[in-house]
Amino acid sequence: MEYQILVILITFMCASIFIFIFRKLSQTKNSSKLPPGPNPLPILGNILELGKNPHKTLTKLSQIYGPIMTLKLGARTTIVISSPQLAKQVLHENSQIFSNRTVPHSICAVDHNKFSVGWVPTLALWKKLRKVCATKVFATKMLESTKILRQQKLQELLNYVNEKCKKGEGFDIGEVVFTTVLNSISNTLFSMDLAHSTPDEKSQEFKNIIWGIMEEAGKPNISDFFPILSPLDPQGLYGRMTNHMKKLCEIFDGIIEDRICSRASKVDYEVCNDVLDSLLNNNNIEESTFELSRNEMVHLFLDLFVAGIDTTSSIIEWIMAELLRNPDKLTKARKELCQIIDKDETVEESHISKLPYLQAVVKETLRLHPPIPLLLPHKCDENVNILGFNVPKNAQVLVNVWAMGRDPIIWENPNIFMPERFLECDINYKGNNFELIPFGAGKRICPGLPLAHRTAHLMVASLLHNFEWNLADGLMPEHMNMDEQFGLTLKRVQFLRVQAISLA
Repeated sequence: MEYQILVILITFMCASIFIFIFRKLSQTKNSSKLPPGPNPLPILGNILELGKNPHKTLTKLSQIYGPIMTLKLGARTTIVISSPQLAKQVLHENSQIFSNRTVPHSICAVDHNKFSVGWVPTLALWKKLRKVCATKVFATKMLESTKILRQQKLQELLNYVNEKCKKGEGFDIGEVVFTTVLNSISNTLFSMDLAHSTPDEKSQEFKNIIWGIMEEAGKPNISDFFPILSPLDPQGLYGRMTNHMKKLCEIFDGIIEDRICSRASKVDYEVCNDVLDSLLNNNNIEESTFELSRNEMVHLFLDLFVAGIDTTSSIIEWIMAELLRNPDKLTKARKELCQIIDKDETVEESHISKLPYLQAVVKETLRLHPPIPLLLPHKCDENVNILGFNVPKNAQVLVNVWAMGRDPIIWENPNIFMPERFLECDINYKGNNFELIPFGAGKRICPGLPLAHRTAHLMVASLLHNFEWNLADGLMPEHMNMDEQFGLTLKRVQFLRVQAISLA
């Protein structure tokens, strides 16, 4: 063991010296052209400055160095963008140059980086996966055909809350919403539940796998700062991620196998009209440009689950937190619902367009609490000039949408929850208005945006329409902890415990 530690230390020291010398040589050549930024330490660069909340640290630094700045994160040159104008240049006007990714080492587990729609280069496979997402997974026709399944999962959520009402019990709404979103997505894809409100051993294991992937993906990894160390996996992140992803891939592969066998036997087989059926139907068409291999399907489902569940459930929890912290906004949202939807009427996806204040509440929450505050990292594929500065080839590019959402130059009273601001303007988060791009923009905009949009609005509207809400345990709104925990998604540091009162 001591020998292994010694080998690791010697390797790290040699690598660090090499990186330091190489960086000094390259700095001499290009430093005057790079965007400004804080002075880096030898070898480590600016790693130690990031802290527990990099999105906040980078926001403060951008106020000193400007909307485009350079950081050295170990061996990696990182360019941080913090204004809508420059975000548009990177994500839209120069999309060909910035459309690829710098891939975290942990994402390479089970070769996920080679099949993931979120991480593969924008070549043939990416185009095929995006087309499948647009036409087979998130197309309006598909979402309409599966909405009854999501409505059933929503009703189960309302039944659970109603039981808590009868018992007068408080509960963690984030955990309940997580389970509902998980089953909503699993029914859209597979017409089946993969978790339960009262968890059994199997569903709890599935939840633990999802949580494990999200936890590992959100941790800073020394292998990303010093890629030369990645074969050693110093923190064990890659190994743990491999274990989680392998289990999830086996579950999805088993579901696909069961469906293929069921379709082949034609005994008691019922057409599901879900995403899996759509993909398998498509694979029966000769020379289909959409045809996915079984492995590609498995990794697509892995993407849809991990990204879709965490971001959507996080958005809904933040919406409820902001409304409970601002009771006047909660009252206003419920009043709109009462005017549009009858007391005994079920809230449906078709109602969303008739609820402008609710839409404004969702936009305002996404402005303040974007689920992925720095978006997924982009990579610069060639030297390019942005605002008179050189962005070097292979640099990592981060777009700080959290900073843009809190910028007083863009937003009046940016730290105040004020949905009314969106009633007075036509800004949306579909990638056209760069002041508000929580799902990204351009080629790499999140393909799951249509489903996230429907799910967040429908779930919040249903919760508000059927129940009155209070904070549990006697907590007052002004004493709520609204601190954020940086990770794969921007979570709340403190669980949101609530108590509901039935309106039935």
